[in-house]
Order: sequence, then C-alpha cells, then structure tokens
Amino acid sequence: MSGAPVALAALEALLTRHSVGPKHLVEPGPSDAQLALMVQAALRAPDHAELVPYRFKLVRGDARRGMAALFADAARAAGKGEEGAALDAERALRPPVSVAVVARIDPGHPKVPAHEQWAAVGGAIAHFLAAAHAMGFGGKMLSGAKVRDAAVAAAFCEPGETLLGWMTLGTPARAAADRSRKPPAADVLVDWHPPCKN
Repeated sequence: MSGAPVALAALEALLTRHSVGPKHLVEPGPSDAQLALMVQAALRAPDHAELVPYRFKLVRGDARRGMAALFADAARAAGKGEEGAALDAERALRPPVSVAVVARIDPGHPKVPAHEQWAAVGGAIAHFLAAAHAMGFGGKMLSGAKVRDAAVAAAFCEPGETLLGWMTLGTPARAAADRSRKPPAADVLVDWHPPCKN
C-alpha cells in the first residue's frame, strides 16, 4: 500500500473520531494485541526522546469489580449515600475495558519543563483514542471528582504520580452521532502578528 492511502486513512480516523460514553459501549473490548497497538500509537505522540511522563493501567475482567468498589466508597465519602454509591459502582462496570491514565511529571527535569511533559501526556491520550477509533472501538476520557479521592488515587498511583482519569473502551452499541460543539477551524487557527511598538 502506498503512503498516500495510508495517510488519508489516518486523517479520516482523526476527523471522524468522537467520544462515545461508557453507557454506549458493549463487548467485545479490544484484545491484548489491539491494546498494544493503541499504546504504540500513544508512544508516537509528540514526546521528548526517552522521556515518557505517563503510564496506562489496564482495568478489565475481575479488576473492574475492584474499581467499582473503590468508586462506591468514594461516592459514600462524598456524601452521595448508598444510592449514589450503587450508581457510581455501576458506571465503573459499564465499559468492557477501562485504562487509567497516570501522569509522572518531573518538575525538576533538567531539559524538559513540566508544561512540555503535560503536553506529551495530552498527546498520548489523543493518539491512544484515535488508534482505538481507527480499529472500530469507541472510547472516551473521563475524569471528575473521583480522581481527587485520596483512596482512589492511592489505588492507582505510585508516589509522585497523578491520576488524570480513565479512558473507557468498547464496541459502540450503535452508530452514535457526533454531538460535540466544536468551533470552526477558522476560530482556532488564527494569524499571529508581532506586537506594535510605539
């Protein structure tokens, strides 16, 4: 296959991707080989040589029940009561696969400032989800109050790490319309002009 069709297919995957929430995801989830390809795509995001300021922690199978219990406890601690705890636990069990995203930012790195490391984390998430979409899976990055719960964060993080949230992955239950309200490209790509000197 020549380079042009591959490039066009990659662009189409980016332009047609939209978030699919966990309640619209069903089995099957991605296989080990497909997840490995998603991680390879993430590692091709803008980076800084060997510096990889993130880790992906796979939650599937029986581990989903453990995450559901953590979410339920976090809901209780937040004052949501038993009904809220049950709802949050059920949300953890919806997607076939969840992937926790953990940042490992080194604020004292001699060559790569922290803001560039955060940019690399964002790029990795975007590449991961774009690769999932290209393989026919739906997905979404979820965050919210749970990442600030001390017990949830401690369960996913080593010292010095920050829990950012979870990418949920699975097969879309139906063809979902892209309801995202993105601004026109002309509003995002603007000409820069040097500041006027008086």
